[in-house]
Amino acid sequence: MSQTERTPTLILGGGLMGLAIAHQLARRGMAVRVISRKRREAAGFVAAGMLAPHAEGLSGALLQLGQTSLELIPRWVGQIEVDSGLSCGLRACGIVVPFRSDGERTQYPTARYGLELNRVELEQELPGIGPSWSSGLLFEQDGQIDNRRQLMRALERACVSLGVQFLEGSHVKDIQRDTFGALSGVVMKSAEGDECLLACQQAVLACGAWSHQLIPELNVFPVKGQMLSLQGPREALKRVIFGPGTYMVPREDGLVVVGATSERHAGFEEGLTPDGQKQLQAGLESLLPAAAGWPPMERWWGFRPCTPDEAPLLGESPIPRLWLACGHHRNGVLLAAITAQITAEALSGINTRQDCLDEFRWDRFTKAHP
Repeated sequence: MSQTERTPTLILGGGLMGLAIAHQLARRGMAVRVISRKRREAAGFVAAGMLAPHAEGLSGALLQLGQTSLELIPRWVGQIEVDSGLSCGLRACGIVVPFRSDGERTQYPTARYGLELNRVELEQELPGIGPSWSSGLLFEQDGQIDNRRQLMRALERACVSLGVQFLEGSHVKDIQRDTFGALSGVVMKSAEGDECLLACQQAVLACGAWSHQLIPELNVFPVKGQMLSLQGPREALKRVIFGPGTYMVPREDGLVVVGATSERHAGFEEGLTPDGQKQLQAGLESLLPAAAGWPPMERWWGFRPCTPDEAPLLGESPIPRLWLACGHHRNGVLLAAITAQITAEALSGINTRQDCLDEFRWDRFTKAHP
């Protein structure tokens, strides 16, 4: 048995990405330990759960990554549900993107993947949609998952069932390197305030918007997002609406998640703001005027881990044996399946997706690659 097999792989971060990778590693028979400070602050708990590579208008390598992940998600969710005994809330409900003109619709980056809708057809898909929207695109292949109430809980239980160890309330203060500069361990502060050195042979950095604090070379920064939920009539909204600046994601029980602000200059400033909540209210009133009368159920905020090109950092980090899975911005839920797969494969010595690892290298912003 190798040293890597005897020593647990450390996952630095217990959010959606960290749990997804821990689950895949554990399914491969590897010992895994997750270090998690405040899991409820993770982007996986605050996101709306859209699976929308086409509705979001992604392009290039990021679109291809999203499409690949979208294809993986049913099987990935099936594994989680088997291992946990819980439903993840996956729904292939389709997403409608409304436009104010046919010209806007034609110019949308992913228009060729969608079904064109005129005003009459738009009203059929979205009864009660606001009068300013004249056309739309229906992406039936896109959907949603109830990450906040179901997926995260199921992933946690699936990990526990496979023997993943959790160090909850702890956080990593420093990365330790050996004489060759490679990862040798992490300095961790426990929930009780004790500091200790955890030796390890390999680890994954999945700290979301906080990743830069451990490796300053990483160009990852927080983009704050505020959200709210409304209790609408059951079946009042069957499709997700993805409007400019505002989206509405209906759950099966009538709850509608509304988001989200995009506050690039807020840093890690916590809390709701009047301006942010007014923006959400104006957006939902424009998309679906009747929803303005639905009772609000919850309001919250979170921090998206963003990079200059809004695409993730994957593969090897500046520190050998420390791998990256961060910077997914607003597509973390969509990209969790593919990120978990390629990261688990790489750590297991299988490298079938070197193209992904090369495309999303951490140093792509400062270095040219062949």
